[in-house]
Amino acid sequence: MRIGELAKASGTTTKTLRYYEDAGLLPAPERTAGGYRDYTPDVLPRLDFIRRGRATGLTLGQIREVLDVRDAGRAPCQHVQRLLTTHLTDLDRQSPNCTGYATPSPSCAMRLPPSSPPPATRPPSAATSNAPWPQTR
Repeated sequence: MRIGELAKASGTTTKTLRYYEDAGLLPAPERTAGGYRDYTPDVLPRLDFIRRGRATGLTLGQIREVLDVRDAGRAPCQHVQRLLTTHLTDLDRQSPNCTGYATPSPSCAMRLPPSSPPPATRPPSAATSNAPWPQTR
């Protein structure tokens, strides 16, 4: 498939695909007789992995390391676990009290006890006279 078709199928841009190729995240594709890139469908899961890795906060360099381990024929599970553990530790260091953020880091969220709903969703007490919720007795 040509680069435009791959971009559309993967939800990215041709510029991003060229960048990933230059950065070593994607293998250089075969070329057609006319010089166009000719990608195989097996690139789609790799692009999905890159997207998911970025969503977890991994850098492109870290993602490339994981892909290198996999491309060498080894299972990258332990490597990925180390990267994510380090990343969560870094997040915890940046926000040790898990406060001041609309959404706490994943590791903070795992440590936080369940809380009561925010005040805006809590039913009012009977003493509240002009609440938008119907009063129950």
